[in-house]
Amino acid sequence: MPLNRNGHTGSLMTAARPASAPERQRDPERTRTEILDVAAREFARLGYDGARVDEIAALTRTTKRMIYYYFGGKEQLFVAVLERAYTEVRKAEAAIDVDHLAPLDAIRRLAELTYDHHLDHQDFIRLVSIENVHEAQHLRTSEVLANLGAPAIDLITRILTAGKADGSFTTDVDAIDVHMMISSFCVFSVANRHTFQTLFDRDLAGADRRAHYRTMIGEMVVAYLTGVGRPVV
Repeated sequence: MPLNRNGHTGSLMTAARPASAPERQRDPERTRTEILDVAAREFARLGYDGARVDEIAALTRTTKRMIYYYFGGKEQLFVAVLERAYTEVRKAEAAIDVDHLAPLDAIRRLAELTYDHHLDHQDFIRLVSIENVHEAQHLRTSEVLANLGAPAIDLITRILTAGKADGSFTTDVDAIDVHMMISSFCVFSVANRHTFQTLFDRDLAGADRRAHYRTMIGEMVVAYLTGVGRPVV
């Protein structure tokens, strides 16, 4: 066998080739997660219509072809983003140890946790706002999302049932109304942050007021459920 210019045979060069030569193995789960991370930011920033799969691919270590392989298309990708965002909220709620908390403490904890999660995941609020602009057309196509409301309502129902049983809660209200009450405060703080600040010179999501508003939502819900301030008929 002829020598190469370094004085080695071809077979020796093959044997000396570094072990790092094999191609890096693709990690499907990591790739999928990276696509979802970037897609969530792009949809939240530009809306459903404004976000582009080409740009999402360019911002990840994959290709447009691979995005279609993993998700099927832009609509399916947006649904997957929504599914993950809602699932993260439900996981956070599930961490509340209802069985070992007094009802007042449990409902206060839920309100505070919801406030914390919404402020720490502001893209989630933007995604929900965008989906409302589209009248929940993407949400309705997802079997996952169709079932993600139940755990939140079940959790609140358990708290309300315990609170009524021990006399802590005196207001006749259902779990969906309580969920709406908590969500409305928390969503408003993020969704209307910039317009509210422009009109009233107060940043609802500012770090300097976070503890104040966190306490406020907890006390508002507790006051409502315990009948504080309710007129006597």
